[in-house]
Amino acid sequence: MKTTLSKTLLLITVAASLSACANLSRQQQNTATGAVIGGVAGNLIGGDTGSTLGGAALGGVIGSQVH
Repeated sequence: MKTTLSKTLLLITVAASLSACANLSRQQQNTATGAVIGGVAGNLIGGDTGSTLGGAALGGVIGSQVH
């Protein structure tokens, strides 16, 4: 439980730092944030590398479409 919480907090921190980049367009920020959130969700749901990568890919696609 502690390692899951630590990983989640680390990924949220990375997402926040990526979304704060001034050089990224709004769509790029949304894509990066969606990928991180999707990766966390995939890992929490599936608990393996495939689920994490699938969640990150799906989150990135969804994030890029948010306006």
